[in-house]
Amino acid sequence: MVNTKVILIGVGGATCSGKTTLAKHLRKILPNSVIIHQDDFAPPQELIPIHPVHNVKDWDSPEGAIDWRRFRQFLENVKQDGRIPSGHLSHDPLNAQKEFPIDAECFAKWRSYFEEVERHAREDHGTEISWALVDGFLLYWDQESMDQLDISIFLRVQQDTLSERRRERDYYIADGSVWRDPPLYWEQIVWPGYVSAHKDMFENGDVESGRPTGDKMREMLVLENEKMSTTDVVDRCCKEIAAFRLFPQQGDPYSEA
Repeated sequence: MVNTKVILIGVGGATCSGKTTLAKHLRKILPNSVIIHQDDFAPPQELIPIHPVHNVKDWDSPEGAIDWRRFRQFLENVKQDGRIPSGHLSHDPLNAQKEFPIDAECFAKWRSYFEEVERHAREDHGTEISWALVDGFLLYWDQESMDQLDISIFLRVQQDTLSERRRERDYYIADGSVWRDPPLYWEQIVWPGYVSAHKDMFENGDVESGRPTGDKMREMLVLENEKMSTTDVVDRCCKEIAAFRLFPQQGDPYSEA
């Protein structure tokens, strides 16, 4: 009998930090993998809280931007068999995204490597490996959600870059309608929400340049990815995933990586 082992890989960071681009590259590299988009777990528009000062819908407050109970339960379900439930519909395909290709050599190297990892797991341990990439802008705010992740990656990008990217985008939301930021939404809602959700992860609450700190950051890979090529980001993340110990008696996980 073949068992299934599902590895949840968190890919977190601010809006427009490159999370989804990275997750999609990793999905192509990792055999038998799926992506879970945290955005799909936003409450319906009518349940999004109104900011008490600015009187607009607050899609970025960590407390109200995600239906946390539903999100946690979804992660638990995927952890069982590595499959996205058939009734789940993601709005991510509706969002236009720029292409950031990686070097063919990098893709081929890591695709071959993880195919070999899967073969070892199946032949030596009787286990099918599945990978679930969890892409989220509030991924590391909720401890119960974090506790389900096996590998954690965080992309850190400077505010000016994020703001510029955000101005170029519209978003499809859970009900299929399009959201476009009203004036000053970045300055009053988006950036303060990001800082509030992540200030405990960095020294002095400095989300742009503070050193990672605290228990939740101890085993998290933090990448300053705007200073790196997409190929280098993917390569570094693949090294992090390759270092994960799939089985307790494994020793150094496939050290030839």
